[in-house]
Amino acid sequence: MKATWLTVDFDDERHVPRFSGHPTRSQHDQTHIEQAELDKQLSESFKIGMKGFEEWLRTNSHPVTLFVIADLFMSEEFSRWFAHLLKENHERLTVGCHGLNHRSWSAWPEDRDGFSQALTQATTILQENTGSAFRPWFRAPGGYMAPWMASVLAEQGYTVDSSINPSWLVKRKAGKGNSWNEVAQALQESNVLSRPWKTSLYLPINGPALSLFPLSLLARWNWRRAPTSIGAEDIDRTVTDPKAKLTTLYWHLLDHARQQGTWTPPFD
Repeated sequence: MKATWLTVDFDDERHVPRFSGHPTRSQHDQTHIEQAELDKQLSESFKIGMKGFEEWLRTNSHPVTLFVIADLFMSEEFSRWFAHLLKENHERLTVGCHGLNHRSWSAWPEDRDGFSQALTQATTILQENTGSAFRPWFRAPGGYMAPWMASVLAEQGYTVDSSINPSWLVKRKAGKGNSWNEVAQALQESNVLSRPWKTSLYLPINGPALSLFPLSLLARWNWRRAPTSIGAEDIDRTVTDPKAKLTTLYWHLLDHARQQGTWTPPFD
């Protein structure tokens, strides 16, 4: 049986690569963010997205996995809101790790120790703040996933990775000289199940593609024809079953700030 896994990445504006986390694209480093206490603040767009996402949840019963950047819990406002969100939707929401911050790991030189330390911190924060909703499922910030990261995930007890975007347009995110096939092989050798994102004609249809013309046309066409979502009672078994045929779709919480807060994912 085919099914769709709906996932949402929780990134604020300060997390995007043009702002922080990337060696060549970013305007600021992590030190600036911490010194300016930006990690304790939420952007207005993110707040609109929070409200829009909560309103979208009220319109359907789809189970959703939230890939959350752990440093969002530095914000008291976010922590309170997220606790309420889980309480009101505990039967349908699961939480995965989207990193400690939004460091684009594969864009930097290999740093197993740094990644391991950041992952340990992120896991602890997420477990403390999300309780039984937490799952050992990982999505690399920005989809920057290199082969060397796979063994670190396994060492930290992660069983599922959903970072691979198997499109030629973003193959650089596998790291210099690497391919998505090499990332997939490394995950397999580390006994971490890969749940790659859905593509169409080898083009991206998730995340930013939902709002970038003409990819947005292809994205909407595919999303509206995707299989039905996984049942809430089946999500753990289906996501972790290597034999399950799963279509993985994702969008960002910030997307809900589009169209003056009325944007919704094109999934029926």
